[in-house]
Amino acid sequence: MRHATIGPTPPDEEAAHGEDASLSDASEVAAFARRCLQADGGDRVGVELEFLVFDHTTVHRHVPMEEVERVLPPLPGGSRVTFEPGGQLELSGPAGPLSGAIAGLAADLAVARRALADAGLALVGVGLDPVRPPHRQLRLPRYDAMADFLGGPYGPLMMCSTASIQVNLDLGERPETRWERAHLLGPVLTAAFANSPLSGGRPCGWMSGRQAVWENLDPTRTSPVRVSGDPAADWADYLLDARLMLVREDGDRCRPVRDGSTFRDWLATGEPTTADLAYHATTVFPPVRPRGWLEIRYLDAQDPATWPVCVAVTWALLADDRAADAALAAAEPYREMWREAARCGLADPRLAKAAEVCFRAALEALPRVGAAPALVGEVAAFADRHVTPGRSPAADLIDLGPQAWLTEGGRV
Repeated sequence: MRHATIGPTPPDEEAAHGEDASLSDASEVAAFARRCLQADGGDRVGVELEFLVFDHTTVHRHVPMEEVERVLPPLPGGSRVTFEPGGQLELSGPAGPLSGAIAGLAADLAVARRALADAGLALVGVGLDPVRPPHRQLRLPRYDAMADFLGGPYGPLMMCSTASIQVNLDLGERPETRWERAHLLGPVLTAAFANSPLSGGRPCGWMSGRQAVWENLDPTRTSPVRVSGDPAADWADYLLDARLMLVREDGDRCRPVRDGSTFRDWLATGEPTTADLAYHATTVFPPVRPRGWLEIRYLDAQDPATWPVCVAVTWALLADDRAADAALAAAEPYREMWREAARCGLADPRLAKAAEVCFRAALEALPRVGAAPALVGEVAAFADRHVTPGRSPAADLIDLGPQAWLTEGGRV
């Protein structure tokens, strides 16, 4: 994740490693929130790609992380390799201008896929494991406490069986503008890129089963942040009202908090510190999270051949004013339709119509924001295949039938 971050050291890391002073009242939470949303004037994008790893010969086998690590060579573009708790592989590319960020990460992904394919393994770009039950591989204290707090069945699914594309954006000159756009476009983009319709080897009833998993977790840390026109105040309130997940103790130990108390409660009755607040901020997972940049967290993992479309469209609609104006006019009426977007995808005619407008606006904007002609062509092809007919990528995975998703989702 470090390589895909953009801007200076994020406020949560800065506070966690700086002087650890006791917090006196909510005004200090508000100050922290303002630092998370400071204008930076930047126009860079960073991308974090998550993939499920499968064995071609034994699809139901959970591939050990150590096996993947042994196979992967050094990546020439400098992408960072990390693993999620269930062994999902994450590649985080260096941030930069749109075309450069995509090209560098695409080159590293190609190297990784070739190496894994030679070992009989495939990186599959879907948002929810289609066949395997959750199985945790990472046994770090943070994940132990998180699993205890979240409970089953959705906690293990989220931690071990989901995969996403996270698009990180500079806040630019007007952070409140990009913040609002990221939220208002969320349901339409969720529907357009819904790509997780299978679980346990059959349709799960959602086009984005990954979003359904998130919806069934603690809503104080997974619901969208309120958008009132004052992002810093809204983020501060969100942090204060989110339940405490865990408290760090001596050394690396973490203790789950099970009494339902919030950070606001802790502030009123205890003495949390700046480091406690910073760590608390890393345990909340709204669809859009500010960390000195914006993390767009609501996008399902995509096919290795088409993930650049997801990044390009998101960037164009958030960074280009003309594209944003057109897209928001179409998408804003459906700003609260997160659940419908996850369940129906583009089969919902309202979201499909809005998505058509958004993709047209993105296609017009991409040359203005420096996209190469080949990337513009990929976006147009995705629109023809999915947006115009109102078929999210999930619809193709359902039609492919059992285990055919391994080829489609991994392009092997």
